[in-house]
Amino acid sequence: MDAYFYIILAVGLLSTIICAAAGIMKKAPNDATILSVAAVELALLVYLVGSIVRVASGEQIAGEAWEFWGYLVTALILPVGAVYWSILERTRWSNFVLAAVGVTALVMAARMNQIWY
Repeated sequence: MDAYFYIILAVGLLSTIICAAAGIMKKAPNDATILSVAAVELALLVYLVGSIVRVASGEQIAGEAWEFWGYLVTALILPVGAVYWSILERTRWSNFVLAAVGVTALVMAARMNQIWY
């Protein structure tokens, strides 16, 4: 596991806890929940830039490259979709959709690490 994974681990779990707690407390999506998902997106963007730099510097992906990049692009789309959902549906249930982003990004980052190494 590399530093990118651990960054997504920390940010993703924190975001999940914040969003799930807001949903349990029956609150509508707010700045804290949406910004926590934005932090997950930022961590994934850092992963993207780092991966591009690593490939450009000659490092090879051990697994299938298309699979790695597919996971990364999909992970980058999820936070955007969840925030869009939470803006359209301003109920407590949207916080649970937002909470799923952190865990999903974490699982996808773990899989991307398996493919890379």
